[in-house]
Amino acid sequence: MTQVFELADKMADGRFRALILLATFASLRWGEVIALRRSDIDIEARTVRVREQLIELDGGDMVLAPPKSRAGKRTVSIPSAIVPALVDHLDQFTGTGEDAFVFLGKRGAFLRGGNFRREAKWAEALKEMGVKGLHFHDLRHTGNTLAAQSGASLADLKARMGHDSDRAALIYQHATRDADQRIADALSARVEADRKAANDKKESSAEG
Repeated sequence: MTQVFELADKMADGRFRALILLATFASLRWGEVIALRRSDIDIEARTVRVREQLIELDGGDMVLAPPKSRAGKRTVSIPSAIVPALVDHLDQFTGTGEDAFVFLGKRGAFLRGGNFRREAKWAEALKEMGVKGLHFHDLRHTGNTLAAQSGASLADLKARMGHDSDRAALIYQHATRDADQRIADALSARVEADRKAANDKKESSAEG
């Protein structure tokens, strides 16, 4: 989790810090986060509303479209830990109008994946952190994993991720259960080792 904040702080342009944090901790897709308007973010309620996505067509045009599925239209709660970054971003980089896009490039145009990676110096930041092969969509994966680890129900995970089917949410729940089982197994092994050591000590004392 701390690596997410480290990555956000290493972005070459400060306008991308809140983008990293929001995409991760609200489990947003790239097209969803770059389509957000000022009116979609409610700082007081700590929520972000997803109602559309920006898609880059093969010809290069950027078009607004509905989310990937019916469940994609959703309102997601955001942790208070990232609210200061969002407030700073809205003050510094977002227009005052309710329809103003929250995340834009330096020249005020829609963000494209290539422009973002270049302006943020994404590859350089990852290299400095010693992280290999991380893509922007992995941030959403991280957010989904953290949500599952928090104990969220299947229905809550589906709603947060914007999925109609159970399949994707179940993957994160299963991964969390597997990890939890490994922790339990490790604890059990430690208890058995401690018991064995205690018994060996008793036997040694009795023989002496």
